[in-house]
Amino acid sequence: MKRIAVLTSGGDCSGMNAAIRAVVRAALAEGLEVVGVQKGYHGLIDNHFQPLDTRSVSNMLQRGGTFLQSARCREMYEEPGQQLAAENLAALGVQGLVVIGGDGSLRGALALTRRGMPVIGIPASIDNDIPFTDMSLGVDTALNNIIYAVDCLKDTASSHDRAFVVETMGRNCGYLAVAAAIASGAEVTLLPEAPYDIAEVCSHLRRRFDEGRSNSIIMVAEGAGNGQKIAEQIKDAIGFETRVMILGHYQRGGSPSAFDRILAARFGVGAVEALLAGERGKMLGLAAGGLKLTPLEQVIEAGKRPIDQIMLSLSQVLGI
Repeated sequence: MKRIAVLTSGGDCSGMNAAIRAVVRAALAEGLEVVGVQKGYHGLIDNHFQPLDTRSVSNMLQRGGTFLQSARCREMYEEPGQQLAAENLAALGVQGLVVIGGDGSLRGALALTRRGMPVIGIPASIDNDIPFTDMSLGVDTALNNIIYAVDCLKDTASSHDRAFVVETMGRNCGYLAVAAAIASGAEVTLLPEAPYDIAEVCSHLRRRFDEGRSNSIIMVAEGAGNGQKIAEQIKDAIGFETRVMILGHYQRGGSPSAFDRILAARFGVGAVEALLAGERGKMLGLAAGGLKLTPLEQVIEAGKRPIDQIMLSLSQVLGI
């Protein structure tokens, strides 16, 4: 193996640049050439490549997002697009590919593997919904962003006797919401994995206000309901001022945490080592503190990573 490529795909997250940097530096240390693919799978189809060296990734460790940029690519869901992407890689002399991204990105990686390209996937999704890894890249930074925002909200909530509904990302997975609720001391958490009765939520909040606790944080994963509508229901039922904060894409950005920087380094170096060892069609995952390779077919077939039962239990014990 003499030349490998690296791309980022799907939604961006903090730690992607750190992972690219690790891939480049590890590959160069092994005497390999590295090519960066611009704008995800669109770059493969449109032949948008750039050579990468140590200067290319200088000062990238602390930057959020991805300097290679990212995009969703409909063509990669169809055979002609997949075949063209594989042919373009082969024509460039690429003998291995590292794909950094979420579920859709890993599906594209599997399609390229089936067309003869050795691919190693790195899970990157702030929802933490990718199976066979304890933590995906970007999750820890997103959690820290949420906690900082909620800590600021608590100051104004206590000053004005308000309830705040905080809507986090998590269309199909409530990990961010429940983890942030535990870490920030929220009073209620609403998740797509756990049915809830808004009347019971309102009764709980009303009891808190009656006991003299005049502010509350209600953490809502976007897949559990619309934050604005939930706030209106709560306000009508409890009679106290209620505000909404939809965190949106704020959660994805910012300088990666120490955890994400180290995880990115481990994933990036591990991906290069896996390619050199002859591995293909697999995803690196964090498992009990170590790294583990899982076939991409198995990752895709498993679907969404189930919510962490330990986190759910913690939230129940703590009365969230």
